[in-house]
Amino acid sequence: MIKIESRVLGPVATNCYLIINLDNNESIIVDPADSQESIYDMVVRSASRPQAILLTHGHFDHIGAANEVREHYGIKIYASCDEEKLLASPARNLSNAYGMSLRVTADVLHNDGDILELAGLKIKAIHTPGHTAGGTCYYIESDKTLMSGDTLFAGSVGRTDYPTASSAAMMESLHDKLCKLPDDTDVYPGHGEFTTIGYEKQNNPFM
Repeated sequence: MIKIESRVLGPVATNCYLIINLDNNESIIVDPADSQESIYDMVVRSASRPQAILLTHGHFDHIGAANEVREHYGIKIYASCDEEKLLASPARNLSNAYGMSLRVTADVLHNDGDILELAGLKIKAIHTPGHTAGGTCYYIESDKTLMSGDTLFAGSVGRTDYPTASSAAMMESLHDKLCKLPDDTDVYPGHGEFTTIGYEKQNNPFM
């Protein structure tokens, strides 16, 4: 059984999540967006032990504290094999536009459909290109939970006018992958409010 904690961080209100496995008190940090001190506080309050960092994609507002958090806990960063170049490019990951020069090198690059065994959980990496070429949703089937990043929001989807983005790829990701998940799947997006797959299928015009 898992518990999800979250903080809204950074200049564009990005959701950073902490997935806690209540069976062993180990945890996973998803999208360490900014303000590592706030992330450390969230971990301390949960009394959990971080085991890994998952990146849904490489935009600056999702990776701002990734390097610092990795070093602090001595854990690995996981990201899509298709996101490597964007993570390494301040122009592509948009950090240049905000006066920063962010570069992150993932320790583990996963492929579409890979099962990541982390913190005692089996997490499926579902590659969902559209917002970026290497966008990924992380699906924990045992707890019917999806970390959707900037692929799927409550009532909307991520923008497709950024480097490596594609409207056509976004629609394929939504219709061919996310729409096939159970309706009672809980969705935790990169921005905004919690939702479910069933609610989005009924109310989101992009689904």
